[in-house]
Amino acid sequence: MLAYRHAFHAGNHADVLKHLVLTQVLRYMTQKDKPLTLIDTHAGAGGYGLDSNHARKHAEYDDGIGRLWGRADLPAGLADYVSLVKAFNPDASRLMRYPGSPTLAKMLLRADDRMRLYELHSTDFPLLQETMADRRETAVMNRDGFGALKADLPPPSRRAVVLIDPSYEIKTDYAKVVTAVREGLERFEDAVILVWYPQLQRLEPREMVNRLKAAANQGARRGWLHASLTVAAPTSDGFGMLGSGMFVINPPFVLQQMLAESLPVLKRELAQHDGASFVLEHNTR
Repeated sequence: MLAYRHAFHAGNHADVLKHLVLTQVLRYMTQKDKPLTLIDTHAGAGGYGLDSNHARKHAEYDDGIGRLWGRADLPAGLADYVSLVKAFNPDASRLMRYPGSPTLAKMLLRADDRMRLYELHSTDFPLLQETMADRRETAVMNRDGFGALKADLPPPSRRAVVLIDPSYEIKTDYAKVVTAVREGLERFEDAVILVWYPQLQRLEPREMVNRLKAAANQGARRGWLHASLTVAAPTSDGFGMLGSGMFVINPPFVLQQMLAESLPVLKRELAQHDGASFVLEHNTR
């Protein structure tokens, strides 16, 4: 369970979609004066060197953030996300580093916003601690993040954003995600919950999305939004990630329009074959 290292995949197409959604949700949520709490259940190391042996092994960022890096014609949401990645690089003209979700949140949250970050990996946990050492109102915990929603919701300010993005290397992760979401909504029906998942040639991701829709329809105050991006062709052996998706519970009302503008661009720019596609659906109220 603790073998997964996100450093091998930093900045790939899945990170682009995940972090585009995360940054725009945080932009919206920080417009109000009242503080919020961010809960990241699988936080990773916080940031990644793209010149490291891990990142260079497959150089997945070349087909992700690398394809957007020099573009000056991106929609506003995508342009904002790319600008944050550039701000994380000492030289904005060269892509050498990629910020993880905690670092992007650190860049966007205000001083009185709380962060609750969970990471189990024995190597990534101290790196995350170091990354967050200078930020107050932040707790970095070497514990299983699946229990975070039950422990941390509702937050004192009654405003929360939750990011759930396990590796899904173990099949039971799919059921754990649904359980965590249900428990979180039972405790706080207003929580904005972001679930990332990989698109694979297996039934589990599709079944999980259907179960998340049911959980949101039953327990969320403002419904759900689902976006997925398929960039790679299916393989003959049935392995490999075709793309990824984001399922957002209680989505900010601006999110749908932002994704309607951004997903066609991502499909075009990140496509690895002629059959690239995207899905954008919602049931909000």
